[in-house]
Amino acid sequence: MSVQLIESAEDIRHLSQTLIGQTRLAIDLEAAGFHRYSDKVCLLQITFADQTFLIDTLSVDSSEELRPIFQDPNTLLLLHGGAFDLRLLHRDLHIFPVHLFDTQIAASLIGESSLGLAALLNKYLGVELSKKYQRADWAKRPLSKEMLAYAAADTQHLSSLCDLLTERLHGLGRLSWVAEESEALAGLRWKTAPPSDPVLRVKGSKYLSDKETERLRAACQWRESIAKQLDRAHFRVAGDPVLLEIARLQSCGLSSITNIKGMPSKIVTRFGRTLVNDLERIDSLQADQLIGYPSTRVAKRLRLSDTEEKALDKLKLCRNRTADQLGIARGSLMSNALLSQIASSRVGHSNDLLKMHGVRNWHIEVFGDDILKALKTNP
Repeated sequence: MSVQLIESAEDIRHLSQTLIGQTRLAIDLEAAGFHRYSDKVCLLQITFADQTFLIDTLSVDSSEELRPIFQDPNTLLLLHGGAFDLRLLHRDLHIFPVHLFDTQIAASLIGESSLGLAALLNKYLGVELSKKYQRADWAKRPLSKEMLAYAAADTQHLSSLCDLLTERLHGLGRLSWVAEESEALAGLRWKTAPPSDPVLRVKGSKYLSDKETERLRAACQWRESIAKQLDRAHFRVAGDPVLLEIARLQSCGLSSITNIKGMPSKIVTRFGRTLVNDLERIDSLQADQLIGYPSTRVAKRLRLSDTEEKALDKLKLCRNRTADQLGIARGSLMSNALLSQIASSRVGHSNDLLKMHGVRNWHIEVFGDDILKALKTNP
């Protein structure tokens, strides 16, 4: 199978002409979130027939050329565990595919217990996928030949895997299940989470004093600024345990900060004075000037009534029995959260179920009558 790296606008234009009319494309993306401040798309892999193209998305903008192809309802895009890839396509390339087949979803609905791509390729095709570059820095250039080969392998076998899974699904009468789940996957949209106090994300922060909490908040903001400036993941600037130690320090001098286990000396040398100034300012504040640990008012799940709890128990038994009969994981059939939603809703007909977010037609087909019966017999 040929592999070509795409790094220029001319290459992208040529590739787009090659892709026009293709009815099936296997795709995958590599991002830099483990090493970098941003989890931006760094590489986009596309395979069809015996050709694989690796688009260097840091060198060339491929969105305008690929958008009409990826959004063509006549082009089936094959992915594995595609939710993360779709989020990146939406956010970074503004591409919203509409016709998908997710091999991970397909595998879950035929009852596979190991849903990772490596496990499935090994079982169905005897292919051994390397995990060597699973946490590689995909934003670093140039990419080595070994990294390019690793990236290409993620899409080179998806079409064959899709065919084998489709055959199994057809035999089980479950192709429509995957089609419906893939349609729901294509309809997902992600919203940017509102900013929150960084202190809340540090384990152990709620046990600090008000002054220590304020110091931790300053240290978090200091780390955030450096991570963004250097384009590094937060832990590569300073880990959370290091920030907690900074918050608890009796002294805020550079030497005290440097001596903390896990604190990179180069970071302190280059940026430490700013942190020391922030800590000294906080230490000079009066008690009534400290914000302390933020008040968290987390929206709690509405507690089910005793009647609804009994209904939920019956629904779980129904779901578990059906899943075991089908030979699939219980969560793959229906989640506890969705069952809880059903238990707390006014449901009298299958149409009432279909109006609920997350309930599919295939759910109704497989055990809709059992759900309604369980709800009807609930006192």
